[in-house]
Amino acid sequence: MSYNNSETQALYDHLLTGATTTCRCWMIERKDGWKRGFTDHDRDLVVDRNTYLASTGLTASALETTTGISVNNTETIGAISDVGITEDDIESGRFDRATITCFLVNWKEPNQRLIRFTGSLGQIARKDSTFTAELLGMTECLNQPQGRVYQRDCSAVLGDSRCRFNTNTAGYYVELPVVEVEEARVFRFDSFDDISAAWFERGRLLIRDGIGEGLWSWIKNDLVVDGQRELTLWQGLRADIRAGDLIRLEAGCDKSASTCAAKFGNFKNFRGCPHIPGEDWLTSYPRSGEDYGGGSMNVSIV
Repeated sequence: MSYNNSETQALYDHLLTGATTTCRCWMIERKDGWKRGFTDHDRDLVVDRNTYLASTGLTASALETTTGISVNNTETIGAISDVGITEDDIESGRFDRATITCFLVNWKEPNQRLIRFTGSLGQIARKDSTFTAELLGMTECLNQPQGRVYQRDCSAVLGDSRCRFNTNTAGYYVELPVVEVEEARVFRFDSFDDISAAWFERGRLLIRDGIGEGLWSWIKNDLVVDGQRELTLWQGLRADIRAGDLIRLEAGCDKSASTCAAKFGNFKNFRGCPHIPGEDWLTSYPRSGEDYGGGSMNVSIV
């Protein structure tokens, strides 16, 4: 949505009249590309070619803004609606960290508008048929840890811009329907003998179709049990995953130098310090017969 100074000035002039016709609008955009507008006006509004729905009964508390890097907190309250925000979408986490923009608009002259808040959705609580969502300001990102951590293990995520490994490489992923699902956490498949057990441990499980399409989680265990391949997630998916849904499994990485070199052949992009001393050095002591010449340690990577 675009704004210019004339639109903002026109809204200020309208507010100075003392008899205003303003309402609030919200635009929510999820990470999967879903995008929808809402308003607390009693009718749907079209603003800058985007439709803002009034049928959801969405409202918001007063906006609180501060200086410094503290988080600007407010909240929005609305009714769960099939045409807007559904209970299944909230439960599955599709709205977690969604981008939200709140602005004031003159509903008689929708081109008169002013952004009041830009940020993301924080904690979402459900009660009966309504929800309450915390709004986090743009300064929230400044509260996150910054800088590099020097450690033995790799600090990159398999397949990201720092790792640079192509997770679509043949042999490092499979796509197949799930045979059994327990509590959206334990997944069983027909055995695939060409891939060894534990190959997908610490990898990613992604739902390709069905109600949970687009959801994913990290894999804790990859075992062969009674002739079936059984994968357990660290945290269950918050959706109704059913037998027959197509699943993508991606190979796992334990972030060690040896795995990076032997399993993925990607040691040139390893983002750890495999020779850095660990906590066990605090209790180490000299032993006869070992070389203490002051040179580098001869530590094998593979």
